[in-house]
Amino acid sequence: MRALQITDHADQPKVVDVPRPDPGENQIRVRIHACGLNFADLLIANGTYQDLPPLPATLGMEIAGVVDAVGPGCESFSAGDRVAVFAGHGGLAEYGVFDAGRAKRLPDAMPFDHAAAFMVAYGTSHLALEHRARLQKGERLVVLGASGGVGLTAVELGRLMGAEVVAVARGADKLEVARQAGAHHLIDSDAGDLRGALKDLGGADVIYDPVGGQLLQDAMRAVNPEARVLVIGFASGEVPQFKANHLLVKNVSVLGYYWGGYMTFRPDLLTGSLETLLGWYGEGRIKPHISHHLPLERATEGLALLRDRKSTGKVVVTMD
Repeated sequence: MRALQITDHADQPKVVDVPRPDPGENQIRVRIHACGLNFADLLIANGTYQDLPPLPATLGMEIAGVVDAVGPGCESFSAGDRVAVFAGHGGLAEYGVFDAGRAKRLPDAMPFDHAAAFMVAYGTSHLALEHRARLQKGERLVVLGASGGVGLTAVELGRLMGAEVVAVARGADKLEVARQAGAHHLIDSDAGDLRGALKDLGGADVIYDPVGGQLLQDAMRAVNPEARVLVIGFASGEVPQFKANHLLVKNVSVLGYYWGGYMTFRPDLLTGSLETLLGWYGEGRIKPHISHHLPLERATEGLALLRDRKSTGKVVVTMD
């Protein structure tokens, strides 16, 4: 089978031929139809992610496809089941073997590209906003990087949860995507004076930040008392520093958040969140935004789109 692999963090990923794996104890083998790309794939490729697989490694964190074999002890799935899997890695391939506990059976009406663009982005934003930030109706939610994979879902879910959503993104085209996802207010991050723009709107109650760097520092200067700041990631490449005296004065909470970590210590939260999200999808209340579909041979182009911030929503690689 074909797979996009890295053999050295200093080298570019390449599509190579590798043996088709066999499922082990309580595992499933999936014929992969689609794989959603994430910024974390770039971090794994260059060796800077917090959870690195051993080399050689196949990239691809989330997939959708059809179970074609099950390992010993696996009773939760059968061959022919349509599933989505939070794989962590191994998704950019024609087949993959995954722990059954990481898989979720798909609704019949959900196409594979939507399923591959669903778990990480929506799961990250829903658990962050509901469980970590305790977002309330009427609060002002500021989403940095609002046109990206997780940012766009934060806009969509924030609106659905009753918040007043402020989308911060670069340029009119990306802001239009955020507007279509439900943002009430749009701020161009290249326009300058983010603090002033947020102050004019009444300040921030919750900041959702997958960007880091100066953008977060500027937004922090416009927080309201008892604001919550969700630290999602550092797409800017700059990890922000927080001054404790500033947090003290306004009783501000900074909340670290790693969605994948809940797989280990609170899988029940992930399961409940995904059930809620799949229900909303089935009701037509949420729908993944996919800016690019690419074949496996062009998967590195998809990673470049993420790196250069030329995509909106999700980039999906298809194996068919």
